[in-house]
Amino acid sequence: MVVVAWRWATADHRKQVALMDNIQRQALFDRIARAIDEHVRPELARDGGDIELVGVDDDQIVQVRLLGSCGACSASVFTVTTAAEQALKARVPEVRFVEAVP
Repeated sequence: MVVVAWRWATADHRKQVALMDNIQRQALFDRIARAIDEHVRPELARDGGDIELVGVDDDQIVQVRLLGSCGACSASVFTVTTAAEQALKARVPEVRFVEAVP
């Protein structure tokens, strides 16, 4: 059982597992940030908008903040997050969905 094995793992082994988990999380965050910079942000900038990557939770849900004209228009929130989600999922399949946060 994994639970039993984890109980008996040494402190050093637990630290190594936690470090690998942090490295994987950072790598995922970096891939998402790169996809936003290269594929989402340029499209939004054409209409005076911008997007900020706020975070990625443990369930691979991406939180973004809409800025500029995109953040000021409540009607665009759904449209922009849907377009961002499609672009991100095409490039980073681990993304479950994108949500806009204030």
